[in-house]
Amino acid sequence: MHDSNQSKWDWEITAKSSWWGASPRELWAYRFLLGGLVRSDFLRGYQQTVLGPLWLLLQPIMTTITYLLVFGKMVGISTGTVPPALFYLAGIVLWNLFNDAFTGTSSIFRDNAHLFSKVYFPRLVIPFAQLSSHLISFAIQSLFLLVLLIYYRLFTSWDSHTLFWLLLIPLVVGLVCAQSLALGLLFSVLTGKYRDVKFIVGLGVRLLMFLTPVIYPVQYVTEKWRWLVQLNPLTPLFELFRWAILGQGIVTISQLLYSTSFTLILLLASLLTFNKQGDKIIDVV
Repeated sequence: MHDSNQSKWDWEITAKSSWWGASPRELWAYRFLLGGLVRSDFLRGYQQTVLGPLWLLLQPIMTTITYLLVFGKMVGISTGTVPPALFYLAGIVLWNLFNDAFTGTSSIFRDNAHLFSKVYFPRLVIPFAQLSSHLISFAIQSLFLLVLLIYYRLFTSWDSHTLFWLLLIPLVVGLVCAQSLALGLLFSVLTGKYRDVKFIVGLGVRLLMFLTPVIYPVQYVTEKWRWLVQLNPLTPLFELFRWAILGQGIVTISQLLYSTSFTLILLLASLLTFNKQGDKIIDVV
């Protein structure tokens, strides 16, 4: 007679999908796969390029120069007491993190269908790997922002408040990552089912940028339309990011609580939807 107690296994794979998906223990067991995916994703983006990872710096630098010429000189948007180069670069660096993480995650089923259909691993490994890769890019661009910040503090008359407030940056980055991941997971299910949604994602991100204080301070917006900008849950995070680094920004505790609550609720809903619908999407991609 076979003793069922002698049959031991680490995981049991069934045809049933779960709202909760993989357990933290199972995700941890695939940490080496995640590390390999992060490395390959980061390196693959710069293979067969002349400048390689230098493009990570050239992109925000060229964008900052463009904003300086168009919005600073031609349009005349005031950045207050903050040097325009610092103001625009801070917004660009944080926006790049949100934009790249969101758009990259939103197409994971379409881009990785060949991988999902051949081997089993927790589906969340892919979006976590993509987010980690974009965090590396953000860290490199942030170092350049820090160098520019130090230059302005040492060699110009401009000075921000105490660097103690830089401790708020991990909070901002964590919430921006959570928002981008949540939206990406939600739209990955939609783009897996309906290919048209990828066009909506591209258009929506461009429009969202104008409702986010990337190229303008919130106080520049007239009172009549400011509520629309402040309705965007990214707005308090961008304002807090600039305030922590540059000492200029409008953010209240209530706005920050609104953004945090929105992010956590959206992340929970997206994780549940992604886990429940993930296996079904693979059959139709």
